[in-house]
Amino acid sequence: MAYACVDIGSNTTRLLVAEASDGRLRELMTQRVYNQLGKSLGNAGVIPTDKVGETAETVATQARHAHEYGAERIEVVATAAIREAANRELLTAAVKAEAGIAVRVLTGDEEARLSFLGATKALGAPVEGQVAVVDVGGGSTEIAIGTVAGGVEWSETFRIGSGFLTDSYVRSDPPAAAELQAVREHVAGIFEGLVPPPVQRAVAVGGSATSLRRVVGAELAHDALERGVRILCTTEVDEVARRFELDARRVRLLPAGILVLEALSDTLGHPLTIGGGGLREGVIIEMVAGAEA
Repeated sequence: MAYACVDIGSNTTRLLVAEASDGRLRELMTQRVYNQLGKSLGNAGVIPTDKVGETAETVATQARHAHEYGAERIEVVATAAIREAANRELLTAAVKAEAGIAVRVLTGDEEARLSFLGATKALGAPVEGQVAVVDVGGGSTEIAIGTVAGGVEWSETFRIGSGFLTDSYVRSDPPAAAELQAVREHVAGIFEGLVPPPVQRAVAVGGSATSLRRVVGAELAHDALERGVRILCTTEVDEVARRFELDARRVRLLPAGILVLEALSDTLGHPLTIGGGGLREGVIIEMVAGAEA
């Protein structure tokens, strides 16, 4: 049986269609559409009417794709940009009218738990001890710590993400050293005093982490992250996009995303490994468990 998750995020709306078999997911289809909802909110915290319609149409299209790939159950979830929007009910109602599916607006804790579930179930080999899952999105960042068997035992969510930081501080292409220093200082202030439980392994998920795999590889040790910063600070966005086959809109957000990942890696005391699953996988795993209960 196939399941699907549509994830309305701050930067993108993503679709995952997957089939569950023997406790694992087999991907049938993925799709990503850039919506930049977080950027559209502005100081008023209101989603513009045109973005509401555009997002509803995107979700309806992705739901049709999911049905074409055999999905019998589809869940639509929304994260930070929708969570913080003053008119979020307008968007959820538009999606319901256009796609015929209710939107589940996740709390920060729910987002952290589902990302942890999706990331840890995709680790493959058994993992002993505590695992941290770091999810850097466009509008928020979540950290969840727990065990593969027992689930999340500790989590925190922070109202910063790659999109928010980029829109707040970065104006140059490539970004200027002073701009990135301002991002570093903001990130350091947010995480100052954070003392998470000790972990044996740390995993990174989300758009920034996934894109960095092409730039610096799957292991985000400190030197790899610094190498990524050097590449992105000395090369224009379009050239980085061409060289690493990434969308230029994603490349623009990567320097800020790297600096968040670097700060959390230092806080956790472990290099980050890019995960093979995340929020959408977690939603589908939860759907499968509910169907089998």
